[in-house]
Amino acid sequence: MLGSAHDAEDALQEALLRAWRGLARFEGRSSLRSWLYTIATNTCLNLIERRPKRVLPIDYAASVDHHDNLGLPPLESVWVEPFPDAGLGLEDGYAAPEARYELRESVELAFVAALQNLPANQRAVLILREVLGFSASEVADSLDTTVASVNSALQRAHATLEGAGAADGESLRPLDDEQRSLLDRYVDAFERYDMQALTSLLRDDASWSMPPYRLWLQTHDDIRTWCLGPGIACRGSRLVPVEANGSPAFAQYKPAPGGGFEPWSLQVLELSGGRISGITFFLDTAELFPLFGQPERLEV
Repeated sequence: MLGSAHDAEDALQEALLRAWRGLARFEGRSSLRSWLYTIATNTCLNLIERRPKRVLPIDYAASVDHHDNLGLPPLESVWVEPFPDAGLGLEDGYAAPEARYELRESVELAFVAALQNLPANQRAVLILREVLGFSASEVADSLDTTVASVNSALQRAHATLEGAGAADGESLRPLDDEQRSLLDRYVDAFERYDMQALTSLLRDDASWSMPPYRLWLQTHDDIRTWCLGPGIACRGSRLVPVEANGSPAFAQYKPAPGGGFEPWSLQVLELSGGRISGITFFLDTAELFPLFGQPERLEV
């Protein structure tokens, strides 16, 4: 709903407080699950009214000249944030395999970013109906509207997402041998800092972005030029595999001045057609690495 792990944590705390304070008034006319999700959904809707929309750099502004430095980030927190799979029950048996597949698709980074472009009520309807499995009548009760309005909102949400190509990604349930090989080659090329080999793994239209900065790149030439120019400090980095938003991801550590390696980014990769279709380098490692259980530095 919110596109941000930190906003979601704020919403969770507020929803739990609201539920605790209102528990004595719960009359059992709906299931406890439905009642709690009603509180959580309305808490999210209130937050959406007060906070700017979350996006990815590719949706924020046009791509930039590949000779540019990172510049200054926006003053507001406007970026969609990654979320660890461990917090979603994707890998620990919390949900049945078929449910984990559906949940994985619903939290993929590109899909979450696309959701942020929907009006808040359509976002809520889509998640309640198709991710959480509530009936149209339950959703109507939760949002204080009609079943007809719920069905109409769901139809409009689907049309918007299909128009944005939000369902164009490649299935990652789980990774097959070809996908694992692709990731192995990516790690090898990145750690050797062989940009020719690395860009050969990218689709021609692959995007390369670095929140919290606006800068994003697209062509292979621009990516190579930037990495071998302003981004050259990443040469010699080490990548530690993690999983974010149901997608392959890596904690990137770059060489530290005094030896060892220091955090630089949390990379989330999108795969499509046997190649990498996008890489988002989230640079707010002070906030994200603890969330993903990553150490403050690597010694070797």
